[in-house]
Amino acid sequence: MTRRFEGKVALVTGGARGIGRAISEALAAEGAVVGVLDRQEDLAREAAEAIKAQGGRAVTFGGDVARRDTFAQSIPALKQQFGRFDILVNNAIWVRYGPIEAITPEMLERMVGTGFNSVAWGIQVAAEAMGEGGSIVNIASSAAYLGLPEGMLYCGVKAGVVGLTRSAAVDLGPRGIRVNAICPGSIETEGVKINLTPEKTQVRLAKTPMKRLGAVDDVAKAACFLASSDSSFITGESLLVDGGVTHAFL
Repeated sequence: MTRRFEGKVALVTGGARGIGRAISEALAAEGAVVGVLDRQEDLAREAAEAIKAQGGRAVTFGGDVARRDTFAQSIPALKQQFGRFDILVNNAIWVRYGPIEAITPEMLERMVGTGFNSVAWGIQVAAEAMGEGGSIVNIASSAAYLGLPEGMLYCGVKAGVVGLTRSAAVDLGPRGIRVNAICPGSIETEGVKINLTPEKTQVRLAKTPMKRLGAVDDVAKAACFLASSDSSFITGESLLVDGGVTHAFL
């Protein structure tokens, strides 16, 4: 395996499980020191220990990414300990589907806070720590381009992440900081299992040209590409990693 991130320092939000854990492990396998940030610090610690057991380097952070303070503590701590900060992956999300009339203020606040506000705060704090040069990868969703039934909040939040990505790329490009997004389709994670019934899963499979759900490694490989110098002239892009499902729906 290549060591594209040797000497680099990264932070992955929602890094304890699912897509976030796969990205954390992939970055570490290629040489990065990875900060695993998760609301459930015990799970983040487990993920970090697993990385260390494989010969990688990882540190643990707990906190609510909807709060700027969480980034203001974790990113400077990484930079102070390792002397630099290079990569941020904004992956954290909290999701619930449901009819419009069932939306509550608490649902709206938590989904927007975790899935949208966190990206804005992460970009702001990371850009300050990076100085000149770095890569920010935001995990959006193919839902940013679709009108999913009972998914108004999720579709709206992820469309907002795509918008943040484009604008931040324009602002930060002159400093050599690239900002891109990944838009996964249905990936086999615990969150998808909670929110997709077997019937809805079959609909997704029927609509997906590649006839399978995605694996977390599919997203992790894309994240490593966008975080690395292999994509040095790519910024403001939103990469669909969805087996073609977005084009099929559209």
